[in-house]
Amino acid sequence: MHYDDTGVRCTMLRGGTSRGLFFEACDLPADPAARDDLLLRLMGTPDPRQIDGLGGSTPLTSKVAVVSPSDDPEVDVDYLFLQLGVDQPTVSDKQNCGNVLAGVGPFAVERGLVPAGDGETSVRIRMVNSDSVAVATFPTPGGRVEYRGDVAIAGVPGTAAPVVLGFTDTEGSTTGALLPTGHVRDTVEGIEVTCVDNGMPVVLVLAGSFGLTGHESHEELAADAALLERVDAFRRKAAELMGMGDVATASVPKTVLLSEPRDGGQVCTRSFIPVQPHSSIGVLGAVSVVTGMLLPGAVGHELTAGWPAGTSRVDVEHPTGHLVVDVVVDGSVTPPRVVRSGVVRTARKLFDGTAFPR
Repeated sequence: MHYDDTGVRCTMLRGGTSRGLFFEACDLPADPAARDDLLLRLMGTPDPRQIDGLGGSTPLTSKVAVVSPSDDPEVDVDYLFLQLGVDQPTVSDKQNCGNVLAGVGPFAVERGLVPAGDGETSVRIRMVNSDSVAVATFPTPGGRVEYRGDVAIAGVPGTAAPVVLGFTDTEGSTTGALLPTGHVRDTVEGIEVTCVDNGMPVVLVLAGSFGLTGHESHEELAADAALLERVDAFRRKAAELMGMGDVATASVPKTVLLSEPRDGGQVCTRSFIPVQPHSSIGVLGAVSVVTGMLLPGAVGHELTAGWPAGTSRVDVEHPTGHLVVDVVVDGSVTPPRVVRSGVVRTARKLFDGTAFPR
């Protein structure tokens, strides 16, 4: 197929605090190399401005969802997430994206892959990257996806309809284990860390260990070249402990700095994706953060001392606001087991049509 001449059917949606290009798998080349080449040209990568493509000059807007009907009778659709580089021609399938996930259910209904319910629809989604399942529930009054609503999420102006995401089987999404190193606490370059993977492999570290308060602005962190270089070296060392090998060109693991909350939340975070600071925090990243903190002996567990007994809903502060996640962990068994995890996001369709590669 000559995509340069015909273009390719594409829908752009905002999912959570990310923005992505959504495709049906049947509309893309079957060969992964040809597919990635097409996606890079559609996105306008490599170019810091992505001026000749549909990207938005940040990792948060250089994302792709490839959706297809699932062969699994217990699942409705398969969702492959691809993270595209901005100034580098990279395409990675090494992680999930919980924000883009928020748009998968509505997209599946819009494209007729899943029938809409009258009032509300739940779509069972297999996240191909980790072979785990999420259920997205969202309003469909009259059998049509409703994007308008009164739910506000930090980092997105205005309000929209809720998309409730419930996760199952996300333990060890990339590494194969909730605690990839086999320990609740490890040491990396003289710094105590907890490595956890409940949908997203992350490395938890107290902000003070990096000489920071943890309340620095996104701009302050982004301008500190020495810090970013240190974060990159640090995460590479942690990745070796996690059995992930050389992650020099990979988007995971993420490093998350923890500190005392200061805006009414229960923990303050500063995360890196994987080297540049995140303007908020990823959905599955936040789920993994809270999962780790709930484990006795983990880095950051001391910050949970003031949390209400038996709490499962945790308010996570980040540079542009708050993200509330729901996590229950059974720490009485070895290894610990995740009972449930979930979050509320929103999504909005931005356009649907034909996209042309450069």
